[in-house]
Amino acid sequence: MIKGTTKLLGVIGHPIEHSLSPVMHNAALSHLGLDIVYLAFPVKPEDLNVAISGFAAVGLLGFSITIPHKQGILPLLSEVSPVAIAVGAVNTVYRTANGWGGTNTDVRGFLAPLRSLSLKTGTKQDWSQKVAVILGSGGAARAVVAGCAELGCAEIHVVGRSEQKLTEFQQNWVNSPLAVNLLTHTWEELPMLISKADLLVNATPIGMYPRGDESPVALSAIERLPEGAIAYDLIYTPNPTLFLKQAQERGAIAIDGLEMLVQQGAAALEIWLQQPIPVDVMRQSLRHHLGL
Repeated sequence: MIKGTTKLLGVIGHPIEHSLSPVMHNAALSHLGLDIVYLAFPVKPEDLNVAISGFAAVGLLGFSITIPHKQGILPLLSEVSPVAIAVGAVNTVYRTANGWGGTNTDVRGFLAPLRSLSLKTGTKQDWSQKVAVILGSGGAARAVVAGCAELGCAEIHVVGRSEQKLTEFQQNWVNSPLAVNLLTHTWEELPMLISKADLLVNATPIGMYPRGDESPVALSAIERLPEGAIAYDLIYTPNPTLFLKQAQERGAIAIDGLEMLVQQGAAALEIWLQQPIPVDVMRQSLRHHLGL
């Protein structure tokens, strides 16, 4: 029951209507018996500054950030965590004595299903021999690069459409200890890269609502994916995406964005609430919502 005492958490993005974050966060908040509700707020890039000023005015406890604000939020924060500085993107904002502070829980979320995959198969992955190919060069891709570097991947390749953005992307990692062996490529090089990928990650919004009938990779290129490679789509709706369907048909191991969503969300709730979070409740609420 929403009352006059009810506190607010939320997520901002554009578009945001597809977000399942309210489903899992409100399930956790209800399970914990807290007088807090989590809402989705559509915020255009040009409205970001005034939006977070408004959030401070109405007393939001904190908020999540998704496309396209993960980098745009940085200059508006009074405090940024070391991991967010290293990644160059923020996905979780919390209150501080001096204003809003930001951190990044996407790295933890991205790594969780890859590490649990080793437990499920009983085979420890030797990532030092693996090649990672990442589609996209935005805030989500930055978290993936950090995760792949933490795993110790032998090669990390980032593929994008804008040479200028790719150049800036690579330069941003020059002084970072996280991203070793990082190379950037234009989309024309993708078919060649896919043929040697052990891990192929879609960090673009292509294939996400309302573009659910699209894939970031042409079928002729996905057919080059080695059998047994891991295809990982950060998108969680639709489930599965066309990208993952086509990769599975090639014999790839498919990972969707659902577990990453759960784990990064749980990490954010820990920051906001300062107490243990019912991760299983969050996961089951999403699976029930999606009919999985």
